[in-house]
Amino acid sequence: MTSVVVPVLWSLPWVLPPLIGLSRSRNSRKLDDFSEQSDASSPAVTVIIPARNEARNIETCVRSVLDSRYPALEVIVVDDHSTDGTGRIARDIAAADPRLRVLDAPQLPAGWFGKQWACTTAAKVARGEILVFTDADTRHAPDLLPRAVNAMRARNADLLTLAGDQEMHTFWERVIQPQMFAMIAIRFGGTEHVSNTRRPADVIANGQFIAVRRTTYEAVGGHALVHNRVDDDLSLAQEFVRAGHRIVLLFAMGRFSTRMYTSLREIVGGWRKNIYAGGRRAAFGGAVGQALYPLMLLALPLFGLAPPIALALSLAGVLSTSWLVWSSIAVAVALIFWWAIYYFMETPVRYALLYPLGMAMIFYIAAGAVRRGRRVEWKSRQYESD
Repeated sequence: MTSVVVPVLWSLPWVLPPLIGLSRSRNSRKLDDFSEQSDASSPAVTVIIPARNEARNIETCVRSVLDSRYPALEVIVVDDHSTDGTGRIARDIAAADPRLRVLDAPQLPAGWFGKQWACTTAAKVARGEILVFTDADTRHAPDLLPRAVNAMRARNADLLTLAGDQEMHTFWERVIQPQMFAMIAIRFGGTEHVSNTRRPADVIANGQFIAVRRTTYEAVGGHALVHNRVDDDLSLAQEFVRAGHRIVLLFAMGRFSTRMYTSLREIVGGWRKNIYAGGRRAAFGGAVGQALYPLMLLALPLFGLAPPIALALSLAGVLSTSWLVWSSIAVAVALIFWWAIYYFMETPVRYALLYPLGMAMIFYIAAGAVRRGRRVEWKSRQYESD
């Protein structure tokens, strides 16, 4: 009996975190819960789209925003010194729709990240009472903005952020992307945990869609407050909460989607940009947790890889029966967890079987991120993140 009970107890550190993660997400709220109706009394909204070399995405994004059923809409695209025709494409659309303006980002000041500078540039001239910052690789449903504004008003939110569908079409997207989002979900829990906490370290925002009340945004200092942080979205949310303002996170599946990366090279480069310099700001344990964060970042994927490696060695006769019991339980729970994640993300669930490969790639990305530290390279620019 002891030979079975002990390895079962050993498996708990691998069994409990995914179960707790799934449990914390049960009461999450959706944008569907809020009305899509709006009228002449609705506050004016300015949608701001910073764009640097986004020729493959900008037209689809802008047209999806302009197709919104929101009545008082202004759209500003900020061309951040693109070299691929992004500005020209946006201006062609603007020529036929007066709701769209295209700005050229001024020269980037020292110490600023390009995205924050582009957002600040547009915010200074925006007319809306509500500012919506969204990425050029996003797609918006016609009822997205009306529901988002109604959600802000109903929840008395100063900052509303949405988590939508993540488009994943290639092998590596499907192997790696769910792993990253699952790590984020386990850390922060469901939408209501984020929306109701008053601890800055426990909030997060999705830079793919952030809506703010203009007065509050200006009062806290806007993007200038986070001008030198690679995790501008998470940092902005933390600063809002630190100043006593309310943020709300909602799921917006079916009404909002993003395809972040299209190749393994983009995936590795994109997550290396964020996972260290940004992730340490949300580390548990304050200053001590931030100091230990590099070790934790490397340890997490190794922790996840231990059971499948032990299972393989046990089945090969290298390890004892106790190891087989422990690893079988841990791997079985992991497969259930990953099946649930893939099902939720509407991605083929057979990829759950490849979760060890995803963990190995996470370790590879994390190792490169730790090696670079706060040095960030993105879209042909070099930064030093705060």
